[in-house]
Amino acid sequence: MEIKDIARSSTLSGICIGIAGFGYLAEKSIIGAVLFSFGLLTVVHYGLKLYTGTAGFIKKGEVGQLFLILLFNIIGCGLVGLMARCSPMPLQDTAQGILEGRLSIGPLRGAILAIGCGFIMTTAVTFARQGKNLPLLFGVPLFIMCGFPHCVADAFYYLCVPLEFIKTNIMDILIFYISIVFGNFIGCNLYRIVIPQAQKK
Repeated sequence: MEIKDIARSSTLSGICIGIAGFGYLAEKSIIGAVLFSFGLLTVVHYGLKLYTGTAGFIKKGEVGQLFLILLFNIIGCGLVGLMARCSPMPLQDTAQGILEGRLSIGPLRGAILAIGCGFIMTTAVTFARQGKNLPLLFGVPLFIMCGFPHCVADAFYYLCVPLEFIKTNIMDILIFYISIVFGNFIGCNLYRIVIPQAQKK
């Protein structure tokens, strides 16, 4: 796939996750967590490029492409983040609460928790590629309610936070974010680490 095609697909994927995250910030409850599934269902249905939907299926030599996908996922989230800043709902305060909670656990525990999200995502996408969407419908609310960080969803939340808070905590945010990107990657590939023969399927 050419870079321009990756950019388009990954940006739209980020927009889908951003819209799902918008809904969750508007209704931060189990209802919002279930509605968040819209984003992942849309990504899978259109075959879009999402970091956590791709990391568990990459082959040797494709890691660079994976991080290009993440970059454009973040850009897509940023576009919806601009929309969220226009909303009369207190989305920025809710997003800041999520970010403060993330930072309070530190990067090591954040990375460990992110493994759970990655594992759920690869499992859900594997089933969805076979036309079975129930694991996705259950998996998305599961990782949200468990507090497992999802690096693309978190990118949207962080981009909604008041700019003053970001400026004050920029280094802590970057370190934490890198840790959850790594944790998601490990989780996405957990099945291949534990069951190496799965790589051949």
